[in-house]
Amino acid sequence: MFDKVLIANRGEIALRVLRACRELGIRTVAVHSTADRDLKHVRLADESVCIGGPNSVDSYLNVPALISAAEVTDSIAIHPGYGFLSENADFAERVEQSGFTFIGPRPETIRTMGDKVAAIATMKKAGIPCVPGSDGPIGNNNETNLRIARKIGYPIIVKAAGGGGGRGMRAVHTEASLLTAISLTRTEAANAFGNDTLYMEKYLENPRHIEVQVLADEHGNAVHLGERDCSMQRRHQKIIEEAPAPGIDAKTRKKIGSLCAKACRDISYRGVGTFEFLYENGEFYFIEMNTRLQVEHTVTEMITGIDLVKQQLLVAAGEKLSLRQDNVVFSGHAIECRINAEDPENFMPSPGTIKQFHMPGGPGIRIDSHLYSGYVVPPYYDSMVGKLIAHGEDRKSALARMRNALNEIVIEGIKTNVPLHQNLVDDSKFAIGGTSIHYLERKLGIS
Repeated sequence: MFDKVLIANRGEIALRVLRACRELGIRTVAVHSTADRDLKHVRLADESVCIGGPNSVDSYLNVPALISAAEVTDSIAIHPGYGFLSENADFAERVEQSGFTFIGPRPETIRTMGDKVAAIATMKKAGIPCVPGSDGPIGNNNETNLRIARKIGYPIIVKAAGGGGGRGMRAVHTEASLLTAISLTRTEAANAFGNDTLYMEKYLENPRHIEVQVLADEHGNAVHLGERDCSMQRRHQKIIEEAPAPGIDAKTRKKIGSLCAKACRDISYRGVGTFEFLYENGEFYFIEMNTRLQVEHTVTEMITGIDLVKQQLLVAAGEKLSLRQDNVVFSGHAIECRINAEDPENFMPSPGTIKQFHMPGGPGIRIDSHLYSGYVVPPYYDSMVGKLIAHGEDRKSALARMRNALNEIVIEGIKTNVPLHQNLVDDSKFAIGGTSIHYLERKLGIS
């Protein structure tokens, strides 16, 4: 096992990784920007290193500074958390070339899965069901692109091969708007991702977002840990996640999960990962693979009892999986609400000083957060400041516990989206389960 791990991230995920390292007896190094010297994990880590200014490009995206911090602290491995450089193949490569272990997949795997066109081709070869589409990148020939779209059938969606996080995609409902959509998306992709490669897919009207958690080692072993429903979204950003997904039976779970585990073995995957699907009319359609730990890994942990961060560390250290598929047992239901520092009405960020912070409690309640009274939420980073998770023997029980927890939590000094979550857990259609990815935006009146 590693003697010392550098945590190349901030906030709740950095604290989560630190806790897992502590359980395994691993010493930790916290890197931080000048704005983050008072983060909880920075105070708790064995060592800390300031790596730059408050802007991410000067600190958490500053590869030379991160490598230098690992060198001066004699770290053995680097954990990227999620976001920032966690799915940057060049960073993973630089880490390993510098003599450290990257706690994640191999750089070439990240590179393949980060290119949506290459990822789809790889998944098709592995037998994973995919959305009908252009079967590769589209060029600049207008007639050819019109012909491809007619073959797929409208509505279609134009996507950037290097896109992510809801950027670099446009839905097209009529042939008259196709060429303009391609031109705009190509320009946006070039500016945002440095890659103007595009492809087309069938646009599903009312799908759900279902994802499958996988875990694999470098010795050819892989298991799936069930599925999550992440359909409650705003502008492609997840708000609430749950596991298992309502309406997915054990036979269907085993079928799609086994396919994902097999795909991991086929591509020699290493570490934790997530296969993301659109699900409509009983069919799964692959859209992308996330080659990192997910924000919503908590709900999978709650229903399986498996610590995914500890598993990441063990696998990265070269150990064989101690799990076999038959050992993975699903128990009860878990729901996660992302707590953001933002106005619940207009979603504008709300940085500031936490005057009072009280965590909810009771059976089945978990909160992953770096907040404490007196902490100053900076304006430079993602607005998520915590995750509230409720677990119960079934979905009804988990929802009841979540309602109680949302009523108990106290975060004073800034605005948060807690009122939005209180609204959603009382929503009659969400209570039934199985709402589409468009449900929240329609409820909020967002076009």
